[in-house]
Amino acid sequence: MGLINDMARRKPVETLQGEAAKSGSGLHRVLGLWQLTAIGLGGIIGVGIFVLTGTVAATQAGPAVLISFLIAGIASAAAALCYAEFAGLIPVSGSAYTYGYAVLGEFAGWIIGWDLLLEYALIAAVVAVGWSGYAQALLDAFGIPLPVWARGAWGSAPGCVVNLPAILISLAITALLAMRMEWGARFNTLIVAIKIAGAALIVIAGVAYVKPERWHPFMPFGMHGVVTGAAVVFFAVFGYDMLTTAAEESRNPQRDLPRAVLLSLGIAMLLYFAICLVLTGIVPYTTLDNAAPVAGAFIQIGLPWVMVVISLASVCGITSVIFANLMAGARIGFSLGRDGLLPAWFAGVHPRWRTPHRSTVLLGGVTATAAGLFPLDELAKLVNIGVLGAFIVICTAVAVLRWRQPELHRPFRTPWVPVVPVIGVGFSCWLIWGLPTITYLRFAIWLLLGCVLYFAYGRRNSRLAMSAA
Repeated sequence: MGLINDMARRKPVETLQGEAAKSGSGLHRVLGLWQLTAIGLGGIIGVGIFVLTGTVAATQAGPAVLISFLIAGIASAAAALCYAEFAGLIPVSGSAYTYGYAVLGEFAGWIIGWDLLLEYALIAAVVAVGWSGYAQALLDAFGIPLPVWARGAWGSAPGCVVNLPAILISLAITALLAMRMEWGARFNTLIVAIKIAGAALIVIAGVAYVKPERWHPFMPFGMHGVVTGAAVVFFAVFGYDMLTTAAEESRNPQRDLPRAVLLSLGIAMLLYFAICLVLTGIVPYTTLDNAAPVAGAFIQIGLPWVMVVISLASVCGITSVIFANLMAGARIGFSLGRDGLLPAWFAGVHPRWRTPHRSTVLLGGVTATAAGLFPLDELAKLVNIGVLGAFIVICTAVAVLRWRQPELHRPFRTPWVPVVPVIGVGFSCWLIWGLPTITYLRFAIWLLLGCVLYFAYGRRNSRLAMSAA
């Protein structure tokens, strides 16, 4: 019974709010609404807008890929509304980990935090490998190809040894995040602006070439294909959760975090809808099944210059996704260290730069190693289950806390509780159910390691355990 009570220890919401008000973390509050929104957009808009729109249209949904994005957007919005409530209620670094700790208990919080450490590092690694592919294509176009040994991980292609560009971009973003958050935020805002400009160019340049007859048949694969497509593109419509990890670096977190969550998802969905309509309207949807469907479509209609601009915007867009994931993962590690679930070393703040430099450098090193040494398909198998698990925790926790402490002041309130949380939980469970078996096995191994670490160290050394002793 004592063990169960220890595992169920909760960090009260009021305590977390008091910690946030004191601003004693040592981190600089330098982020405004639009910088937070840019971090969210950086996490959401990536390969989804430049790749998935075309491939899902070609293979699963046809022009009804728009409906696939609508379904995925509704499901993602359910989780986003729950994140927005917590972001205003508990403006503390750690996102889903902190929210789970406050509502569901220490062990649940630890599991989701441990899970997200892996997820954010691997997502950054996967995206770094994708960035490397775009960067190498641009280098080849300018006549300066890399040597074969540096073009990919061992086993990815004959003669490849290490993915050097993936390592370099991972380390460069790590250095930027470790030095000064405001520098990183300004850089991220700039490249997100370039990415959005690239997405807008797709719509502006393509709209004159749209032929409405290409949207017929609108649903060639039937409703089943549309729903299957929604499951695929769902992973292109989250990422706003990363901005909530920067709560203690926000100037006005209770006001700006909920707004940034909803703004980033709303802007991204408008861009997705517009690009779906334009892309399936300028070329037959059957021609979009390739690695660069947007660029290929503009070549087909005789606008190769748009392809070049889109490729450059893609590189910028993917860079911002790496930035968002490394930033989020480092702040999860910082929060775990500050709460005593990991050694306090992880919570170190640089005396000059005021960033969680230790957790940033460690996570960046893991990301660079994974991106440089492992093929893309092996990395990608693990990146989805953890984020969906976090969505389940957040949606459940919102409903539980409404029941347990309805009197708390909530700057933003999720509407239609418990209906909205149930939608978020149900959709996430459905997507987890469809993941391959190998994902479950590898994820189970990671969680087993987490349980061993918790019972060997965290359970006895957490701040709550020490205060109760």
